[in-house]
Amino acid sequence: MGASEKTRNVSDQFKGRAKEVAGAVTGNSDLKLRGRAEQASASLRQSFEKLKDAIKL
Repeated sequence: MGASEKTRNVSDQFKGRAKEVAGAVTGNSDLKLRGRAEQASASLRQSFEKLKDAIKL
């Protein structure tokens, strides 16, 4: 996994977590769900990148 992809995935996970917390604090369930979805998307991309790296070996 390249450094830029890893940085992007970690950044997206952090942004997703921030949205989830903001949604929980404000009572905005839509924002909370979007935050969870963003975290899941970043996690999936990270897993895919790790799989690609494992196949290259």
